[in-house]
Amino acid sequence: MPADEFRTKALTWLTEHARPFAGESADGNFAPSLKESKAFQKSLWEAGLAGITWPKEYGGQGLGEDEVIAFNEVASDFLLPTGPFVIGLGMPGPTILELGTEEQKKRHIPPMLSGDEIWCQLFSEPNGGSDVASLQTSAVRTEMGWLINGQKVWTSGAQFSDFGAILVRTDPTVPRHSGITMFIVDMHHPGVTVRPLVVATGDAPFNEVYFDDVEVPLDAVIGEVNQGWAAAVVMLRNERVTIGAGGRSRSNPLGYDALREIAADIGTADDTGVRRRLANLYARETAVAAFGRVLHEGALAGNPIGARGSAAKLAGAELGLWASDAAEDIVGQDIALLTGKSAKAARMILRAPGSATAGGSNEIQRNIVAERVLGLPKDPGAADRKTPFNQLKLSK
Repeated sequence: MPADEFRTKALTWLTEHARPFAGESADGNFAPSLKESKAFQKSLWEAGLAGITWPKEYGGQGLGEDEVIAFNEVASDFLLPTGPFVIGLGMPGPTILELGTEEQKKRHIPPMLSGDEIWCQLFSEPNGGSDVASLQTSAVRTEMGWLINGQKVWTSGAQFSDFGAILVRTDPTVPRHSGITMFIVDMHHPGVTVRPLVVATGDAPFNEVYFDDVEVPLDAVIGEVNQGWAAAVVMLRNERVTIGAGGRSRSNPLGYDALREIAADIGTADDTGVRRRLANLYARETAVAAFGRVLHEGALAGNPIGARGSAAKLAGAELGLWASDAAEDIVGQDIALLTGKSAKAARMILRAPGSATAGGSNEIQRNIVAERVLGLPKDPGAADRKTPFNQLKLSK
């Protein structure tokens, strides 16, 4: 299908089924329920507008990047209640498509796309920081499969997820980057406990998740046993592109469109300083979106994204921090009132610093870009890099 034809199809459907952006993102009134989000995702999939580049045999559309770009351009003018599916479709989904078995793809990809099942990613741990390879959650082999015990933290969407992609240690007798395995885990298992973590905004977007004798079958492995670090690299690459290389969206409370409208409402739109800030924000948003497009187009052409995904994540995080500062300048002291159209922007300002940590801190991303993209000398690394994990001195 030609991209123009697909764009027309998407615009027609979204006009009939989605809420147009008209300032609602700034007044805080757009808060769809989980039921509404799932119904919308199913309708989106049934209309042929979900999984645009994913293979048809697993429920996707089998189309190209031009169609993705066309959809994103059209969708930027609408408020889409698809937030609960961002992680599954951006991280575990692509990873299963790349590393999963045929049975895993047929079982899990279609319900991801249709909105019937929601996924989360279970990597971070309380004592691990940005060092994912120091994880202590363990899985031991049983007659029927594997038994998982441990704790994860900062898990987005765990409270409503059906499945998760979890990284655990399956062989502690080898160095920490070895002996790790990625599993598919049923979040409804009686041994899974999800506890919300309340942040500065009063919301609880993250969770800590406990695993007490959670059984997973042998066929739950994503990739290969004890080769989970390789699977983690694939998922982190997808995560960083998802976080950092999305298209421009008018529904972003700290985006150009939302802040321009707020400035117009409060009478500062003609101020030279405000106009300069808005123009700079527009240019930065456009540059980040263009970089994301280059990465996606290259990937579909067979050019792996690799460490450039870290550059995209870093660019997106820096954009969020810059937009946060810009919003404070544009709105002024009234932004602290948490009322009116500035309310959602104010809440996003409180959340913005988290973007420099989620998916790997900005410092980690800079190291990756320096070493793997620019070819600068590598950090010598920890002296215990080759020490068996069970011989390391770790905090408990």
